[in-house]
Amino acid sequence: MRVLEMPVAKTPLQDLTRRVGFVPQNPGRLLFNETLEEELNFTCRAHNLPTTHVPELLERLGLSEHRNSYPRDLSVGEQQRAALAAILIAEPELLLLDEPTRGLDYVSKERLVSILKDLRARGVTILMATHDVELVALCADRILIVGNGEIVADGDTRAVMQESQVFSSQISKLLRDENYITVQDVLNALTIGVGSPRPTPNE
Repeated sequence: MRVLEMPVAKTPLQDLTRRVGFVPQNPGRLLFNETLEEELNFTCRAHNLPTTHVPELLERLGLSEHRNSYPRDLSVGEQQRAALAAILIAEPELLLLDEPTRGLDYVSKERLVSILKDLRARGVTILMATHDVELVALCADRILIVGNGEIVADGDTRAVMQESQVFSSQISKLLRDENYITVQDVLNALTIGVGSPRPTPNE
């Protein structure tokens, strides 16, 4: 197996983790320092990076008030964000996420979506394994649906959601039109007005 042209079996772990970040479904597995701030500082030291961006990242993830908290005392959603912060501080090129919205409330999920979109705009590749189809509708360019160990669907998010009755967003199930898979798509159409040309997915 090769990741970012690196043979995984022969590449030192430190080199892999500098370019590839992984947040597991159980974020507590990544948290072992006495404070949240120290979690991020540890990652920076491990990769010879400055710690100057730690306060900014904690603020972006809504974790500033927990900077001196023991990470394992945080709620499940807060631990999820804490683990994400500990990975993102290294600025990986490839981010692997396993059920990233587990334990997140609506506000935290909105914050996560904003961060993922920002990372994508910066050129970070993001792979998510998730059952959260609403998250997929908001963030993903491409969907692979896996069943019984086989890929049963692979394609553009909007096209796949239009074809699937099970793995599609609520808006997609309601309207069955690939132009409309999120609430924002509908709001954009309403803003344009009745009688105007139908918006494209990028509008």
